[in-house]
Amino acid sequence: MAAPKLLLPLLGLVMLVGCAAADSHRYRPGDAVPLYANKVGPFHNPSETYRYFDLPFCAPEKVKDKIEALGEVLNGDRLVDAPYKLDFRVDFDAKSVCSRRLSKDDVVKFRHAVFKDYYFQMYYDDLPFWGFIGTKPEKADAGDNQVEGDTDTV
Repeated sequence: MAAPKLLLPLLGLVMLVGCAAADSHRYRPGDAVPLYANKVGPFHNPSETYRYFDLPFCAPEKVKDKIEALGEVLNGDRLVDAPYKLDFRVDFDAKSVCSRRLSKDDVVKFRHAVFKDYYFQMYYDDLPFWGFIGTKPEKADAGDNQVEGDTDTV
């Protein structure tokens, strides 16, 4: 009778240790690593943030929100599944996520984000990383900084 009582906890331990999961942060080559898009906003005003897909990036058909911990909520995180796939230790040069024609309003939003120094934030296996949404031309004429329909919000 002692053998079945010992077998169940042992089986549970083997299942926990043997599986690659995001919670363990251990991966084998080719394993999917979770990538979450978080937010965008002007670099010079970090309290002004927007959801990542408020800019017209390629979005999945249905944006899936991550269930956030209390600290993420209090930090203002808005984590959603990113449509990009970055498997563990898998090299590639470039991949296309989507192809679409931008409307005039989409172009205005992206130009606004570039000229206002918007950054994006993502999490790759709970590791945050940031980048800028495009770069400004170094020698822009004074009129080039004005975006048609330029406002303080996107």
